[in-house]
Amino acid sequence: MAVPHNVPFPSGGTWFDTLHKTFDDVPVQANNDNAIPTSDFLEAAESLTTLFDVLGSMAFTPVKNDMIGNIKKVRDRQLATPADSETLQSLVTNELKTKKHTAAEGLLWLVRALDFTSQGIRSNLQNPSDELSASFRTAYGNTLKPHHSFMVKPIFSAAMSATPYRKDFYAKLGDDQAKVDEAAGKWLEALEKQVSILKQFQARKEAKW
Repeated sequence: MAVPHNVPFPSGGTWFDTLHKTFDDVPVQANNDNAIPTSDFLEAAESLTTLFDVLGSMAFTPVKNDMIGNIKKVRDRQLATPADSETLQSLVTNELKTKKHTAAEGLLWLVRALDFTSQGIRSNLQNPSDELSASFRTAYGNTLKPHHSFMVKPIFSAAMSATPYRKDFYAKLGDDQAKVDEAAGKWLEALEKQVSILKQFQARKEAKW
């Protein structure tokens, strides 16, 4: 189906339909300490980065590039040691055994960025009168800001100020708001669950360096 270039979703569908993989496609292994398959998770995270294109401002380029860079750190380790990296948890613990933490640190920052994104969208959906800039600014303060240096904070703050108007953003996600809300809710629920699992794992002794 041909999609007009100015509309980032198929006719009658939503932006979520365009994603190569969503977080609800990631099979969390509940019977294996909630292990999360590395490949599926990284593909879902890569798909999420296209959201920053929908937000539409060059101010979001550093945010997107930061996320992509951290995805690459995790994937590089996976490609180097596939047998030890089938899940994110095994990838981290096996890397740390080698006294290195490049991928573990990349995943830590990736989870923070995903947490920021999910909190921003969730807050905005729950507060229909709030503009995106307010929702994302609060989410930034709760997630990434405490870990950012004084040089990085202004770059991200500029992105928060550059968010589009709420009505324009949701129009880019789909032409049926009920469908957008349903798809966003399903996507967010899976993303939030995986962020929570990974934050709990990263708080454990075996995940620290």
